[in-house]
Amino acid sequence: MIVKNYLVFVIKNFTIPGNLAPFLVYSLKNQCMVRVGLVGGSGLEKLNILINTREIEVSTPYGSPSSSLYTGQIDSCEVVILSRHGREHTIPPTQVNNRANISAFRELNCSYILATTACGSLREEIRRGDFVIPDQFIDFTRRRHLTFYEEFEPGNAIHPTMADPFSEYLRGLLIEGARELGLPVHPTGTVVTIEGPRFSTRAESQMFRTLGADIINMSIAPEAILAFEAGIPYAAVALSTDYDAWKTDEEPVTWNEVVHIFNKNVEHVTRLMLNVINQIKA
Repeated sequence: MIVKNYLVFVIKNFTIPGNLAPFLVYSLKNQCMVRVGLVGGSGLEKLNILINTREIEVSTPYGSPSSSLYTGQIDSCEVVILSRHGREHTIPPTQVNNRANISAFRELNCSYILATTACGSLREEIRRGDFVIPDQFIDFTRRRHLTFYEEFEPGNAIHPTMADPFSEYLRGLLIEGARELGLPVHPTGTVVTIEGPRFSTRAESQMFRTLGADIINMSIAPEAILAFEAGIPYAAVALSTDYDAWKTDEEPVTWNEVVHIFNKNVEHVTRLMLNVINQIKA
């Protein structure tokens, strides 16, 4: 912001030589532009909402991300889109290389990360097609890399404080955007992430309700943990597609049901992402 304000001051108050004008305009434009990482979850593997799109491959110290990345613009934001499960949804939840995904966003200097995810509802009041903006998570995964820190330097143990794991700034934009668009939104919620790829037993589903979880999915952890460690503000929008397995008055969740409900709401998710990205400030 300091550089941006200085450039504006120079342009307004001084006569700029012709050969420097294009450079200053280019510099100002790039100082005003923020870069946002967007994780496309189930049902949004091929999300393409950009202009001036180009596809890039990124290598990281942790291997390859789940997909190539699309970069482009939305309004004054540069956006980088990654498909969490691969473009054809070929990567099971356990096999998602979360460290490479977050590392790729970090290497591309993303200032924020927005994630989309399908979820099961553990509460009667969270209906199919409702949006939830989680403010807490419970990690029930067992076989994933949970941290970038594989060893500590002597005398420098790192134990991140994660009492509030999601960016309140981004959460506020998601909540406000959903309300603006007339979407059914729950402004808080605890998401429990399970290992998958199987869905819960009825006993597990009831246990998660008892623990205080409101929704369930297979992706937020450790994605949110790693974004936190990388120092990139992160928030997610979860679309409720089913009631998991706790309700005994209906059939338990199936993958076909998840895809069906999500496909019916892809337009709503896309509109919400566009709304929020247009509101993000550098």
